[in-house]
Amino acid sequence: MTTFFITSSGTGIGKTFVTRQLIAELKAAGRRVRALKPVASGFDAADAEGSDTLQLLRALALEPTAANLDAVSPWRFAAPLSPDMAAARERRTIPFAALVAHCQAAGRGGDVTLIEGIGGVMVPLDYEHTVLDWIAALEVPTLLVVGSYLGTLSHSLTAAAALRARGVMIAGVVVSESEVEPVPTVETAAALARFITPVPVQALQRAAPVPLLPLVAAHLK
Repeated sequence: MTTFFITSSGTGIGKTFVTRQLIAELKAAGRRVRALKPVASGFDAADAEGSDTLQLLRALALEPTAANLDAVSPWRFAAPLSPDMAAARERRTIPFAALVAHCQAAGRGGDVTLIEGIGGVMVPLDYEHTVLDWIAALEVPTLLVVGSYLGTLSHSLTAAAALRARGVMIAGVVVSESEVEPVPTVETAAALARFITPVPVQALQRAAPVPLLPLVAAHLK
């Protein structure tokens, strides 16, 4: 069994798009796949169809039942804010130990488990922990999703440096095409690859997506 954590350099970069594509590719390769987005903010229970959680359920061919929602995203919050702020507005918290345990238990349930994080690497989960703490506690290979917008090189390399400083294995980097980009996505990917070698870097354009499975194939058991 193999678990991958999908994180990012920021919010709205493309983690869910990448996770959905990996689900499809793994299923096509005959793998049993589980996918989680344990923490979700900006979740509107009355209109959940466009949420990241529902997108993952659809990719897994699962119905949005209460049980499936709780299994994929047990910590859901209405406010579209960082997890700590969104939880505080509902007088709730995200119990860090329970979050880690939930992910570890899910990782024992299939050939491959994909855990989609929330926001970027350094987004706070509570008063003490960030997404980086969560990733480090799980000790699993991580896929870093970054954008192709102006400024992404600094953001991407900073996120990668933070992960490496905590001993996190970066399986690969996906440069997800941004709505506005100063140069083609492949050019940004090439520039980033010079500084992050030997980690593989893949440019991903929304209209013509390329396979992502080769990025993580070396880590599959």
